[in-house]
Amino acid sequence: MQRAWPAGTAAAAAAITHLALGAPPASAAATIDDIRVGGVDIHVELEPRAFRDGGAAAREWIRRSASIVSGYYGRFPTTRLTVRVIAEAGDGVHGGKSFANPDALIRVQVGREVSGTQLLADWVLVHEMTHLALPDTGEEHAWLSEGLATYVEGVARVQAGNRSEADVWAEEIRQMPRGLPQADDRGLDHTHTWGRTYWGGAMFCLLADVEIRTQTHNRLGLQDALRAVARASSGLTSDWPIERVLRTGDGAVGTTTLEDLYAQMKDRPVTPDLMRLWQQLGIEPAGSSVRLSDSAPLADLRRAIMRAP
Repeated sequence: MQRAWPAGTAAAAAAITHLALGAPPASAAATIDDIRVGGVDIHVELEPRAFRDGGAAAREWIRRSASIVSGYYGRFPTTRLTVRVIAEAGDGVHGGKSFANPDALIRVQVGREVSGTQLLADWVLVHEMTHLALPDTGEEHAWLSEGLATYVEGVARVQAGNRSEADVWAEEIRQMPRGLPQADDRGLDHTHTWGRTYWGGAMFCLLADVEIRTQTHNRLGLQDALRAVARASSGLTSDWPIERVLRTGDGAVGTTTLEDLYAQMKDRPVTPDLMRLWQQLGIEPAGSSVRLSDSAPLADLRRAIMRAP
């Protein structure tokens, strides 16, 4: 499923955002069910009468999304979570927000006519659940949280068999150039446009993943660094300086990749040759999709990124 990203920053914030703020109250008509995933109870609040199947497909969507995120991080990133499903007119998934005060809560807007096929292809809930694994580093570093969620969502879903590898790389080729610095842009900490926040942050993650795997001879990757951060913190309910996040991740993989890359990209615009990198990984555009070559110099790294541990 191709993301229908909003055109402007304000619209993007309205559709997908994470907020370390107090969550709004639940609807009086909502019922609460528990879904257990990997030893974690997820409280689901929804109005069964709002959906033709009583919300069964929505509950399965929540379970599946939590399992995908658990697979990537080795466990679900928080010990308690409430998912509040807001029924709206129409179909599909309309957006979501993550909250972390005092406990983790995700609010998602879902069309009353949503189909099981739409929920199976959804990326919003995995994106929001991924936010729960990273400490809050402040609005200045929103590119890290949004970039990680954008990058990890695709990888995690491929590892879980919920999305094809070719589909994820094709989306990156279409969208990641939006994260490149434009005229008068500064570094990631200073330019907070939609493209730089979401896809500039995702670009940081891709560069870090490839570099970690290069330095560790493909034994470890960004996934190992992020798992370490999730284990060492309470995720989004924690307030950490970005330096602590990066240092913790680097320590887990035995490199200084994250800290070095941040030093390069935080204040100054950096324009990597993305097309050359994709070619080295064995990714070639083919119409609206891509061809994957296992004979490319970094093809082993590409396969390892998408392979479940």
